[in-house]
Amino acid sequence: MLDRQRTETVISAGLGEPATPARTLVWDRVVRGFHWLLVAAIAVAAVTGLVAGAPWIDAHVWAGTAAAALVAGRIVWGFFGSTHARFADFVISPSAVFAHLRALVAGRAQRHRGHNPLGAIMILALLATVGLIAVSGVVALGGTEKTGPLAFITTFATGAEARDVHEALAYILLGLIVLHVAGAMFESRRTREDLVRAMIDGRKEIRRGDHLSFMKTARPWLAGGIAAALVAVAMAAIATLSGRSGLGVPVAKLDPLYASECGACHAAYHPSLLPRKSWAVLTANLADHFGEDASLDAASTARIAAYLAANAAETADTLAANRLRRVDPAKPFAITATPFWRRRHGKIADAVFASKAVGSRGNCAACHADAASGRFYPGNIHIPAEAKP
Repeated sequence: MLDRQRTETVISAGLGEPATPARTLVWDRVVRGFHWLLVAAIAVAAVTGLVAGAPWIDAHVWAGTAAAALVAGRIVWGFFGSTHARFADFVISPSAVFAHLRALVAGRAQRHRGHNPLGAIMILALLATVGLIAVSGVVALGGTEKTGPLAFITTFATGAEARDVHEALAYILLGLIVLHVAGAMFESRRTREDLVRAMIDGRKEIRRGDHLSFMKTARPWLAGGIAAALVAVAMAAIATLSGRSGLGVPVAKLDPLYASECGACHAAYHPSLLPRKSWAVLTANLADHFGEDASLDAASTARIAAYLAANAAETADTLAANRLRRVDPAKPFAITATPFWRRRHGKIADAVFASKAVGSRGNCAACHADAASGRFYPGNIHIPAEAKP
């Protein structure tokens, strides 16, 4: 340790350089671990969110949660970590950033062992973007899927807007990552140093003329204590808030009479899947119910009609309830004829619906484990293996 410090002092003073340049620890284990774990979390989140599809939503949420937790931990370490991990080491004024940029263009920019000014801006942008993605994701999840810590106060409309923001930020993050990689490649070439290797073993060469930093001692126990406290508070808050009923969640149980009479011949669809007018048309024409006579006594008909009207799509705020309110005018009582249903199921082969495991386009429960509740959470989608073409 003393020899390395002595070598660095000699080089910095311009007294010479050893034949084999000495290397010193720049990125501590926390910084390196954060970097590569965040890469993994963002990769999983990107694949499950942009490529894999709706059934992978749980993996997407967990990856996003991990990314948010890593960013929170990195912020704590930015105040109590080792020298080059601290924000004080690389967060500088705009004038200093422009000065570095001018020097870079002129070919006389100093080499920074830690983040140079442009790299610092990128790090802050990445941290902020991941944080905003996490926040918008929680709002989107609460509003559109009625789950998570904000589900009890978030409307579908707000969730849908947050989902659009979430997706836009995801693409912005991908753009920032491309710029980050390009910047690392450029800086590696400019300084003739492998920055990827440096982020693996944490070490960089000691060179004369380096921009030197005021050395700081890491305080891992304090940082760990603060991080642990934040995790405990966050977990308690998430668990408490997530336990509250989502805003606009439809009635949980079906009316027994409706379930028995209608379910005797076909699936008893949750009333939140059609608007009141559609249910009214159905109950008013039970004598010709899809070519069958499904007539009931007047009292039973009135009870079922009242139940359906009281719990129709207008009374719920789920994705399905909001989207299925728009029906096909020619078939106002056919869920599978709605524009939303056709759009969501358009890529599924006819053979899947015709298979023995599914049977028809109207058998929602074959693929949606929570169809009876009217929730239709994406993580509950499971197409039977024998039904897949």
